[in-house]
Amino acid sequence: MSRQATSPWCLWPEHADTVTTAPRGSSVRTRLLWTVAGFGALALAAITLAPLAGSTDVSLARVFDRTLPYADNIDAQIFFVARLPRVLAAALVGSSLALSGVVFQALLRNPLASPDTLGVSAGASLGAMLAITFGADVSLFGLSAIPMASFTGSLGALTIVYGLSVVRRSGTSTMVLLLGGVTLTALLSAIMGFVQFMADFTQTFRNVRWMMGSLDVASYSPIVAALVPTAVAWGGFATLPRVLDLISLGAESAAARGVDVRRAERVALVSASLATGAAVSLAGPVAFVGIVVPHLVRLVVGADHRLVLPGSALFGAALLIACDLVARTAMAPLELPVGIVTALVGGPVFLWLLFRRT
Repeated sequence: MSRQATSPWCLWPEHADTVTTAPRGSSVRTRLLWTVAGFGALALAAITLAPLAGSTDVSLARVFDRTLPYADNIDAQIFFVARLPRVLAAALVGSSLALSGVVFQALLRNPLASPDTLGVSAGASLGAMLAITFGADVSLFGLSAIPMASFTGSLGALTIVYGLSVVRRSGTSTMVLLLGGVTLTALLSAIMGFVQFMADFTQTFRNVRWMMGSLDVASYSPIVAALVPTAVAWGGFATLPRVLDLISLGAESAAARGVDVRRAERVALVSASLATGAAVSLAGPVAFVGIVVPHLVRLVVGADHRLVLPGSALFGAALLIACDLVARTAMAPLELPVGIVTALVGGPVFLWLLFRRT
């Protein structure tokens, strides 16, 4: 019999797998292969098929037809210029938010933790709102001031919360992180309200539209820029799966098993915040992806973070691509903000997960 150690922060512990020892007869490597293959096929199908759908039908055969010059191939131009950047942005944002949700839930040992918990999203939103309202027209490497200001705001919020958590002790305090994040979010929301009050009608309209979340990416430059902090964050995530399994059981338990808890908490916090900041700077605040996707993936693969992390990244990408497809086509030629679609989908799904046993 394998020793059971179910993660205490999981909303649905009856579906959680062991986090210390895998059951006999099961291979983590085999399960990882099936997890990546299953969710990877879903993500690949979404990336391939989503650019074909829209107000104008596109043929995949014509897109890759080399007998047609690119200048005359309308299908290829629509596919590669108008739709593929948007789909790739959705994949990057969805996977980053899902991974951040997994890490925050394990780090804070709270099933309701999400990329919004520590105020990182609020900081990014404030940065973008300041750039929109006060008309910052500077650009760098083809990027406008809005995503740069948004990412800077996310780093500022992370610095404040992390500084509060370590000022009174040698390591990070989970309670201070949670309370500091909630307080900082409320403070930044008040500042955003003041900025809205000072803005004119046009600026207010742009602020409101940005706050709804949008994947209206017109080129590959913002995606490439977001890949830099995202790659750093994913490098940190790659070191965390087994550590998160132990930290989710408690810091003392993890330390007793040889985990450098202080270092692991720093890596997890910085990586998740970088990924969140990059995602919000690219698409604005997109609700529910970071909180719903990790729980749905755990229902399928269990609580082992060696499976949950890659599964969440792939499923988060596929889910946001699908939501953006709905946003583009549901009310064509009008286009819905993708944040509205994720909230309409994620809210009921989360309530179903919460009350499915009652």
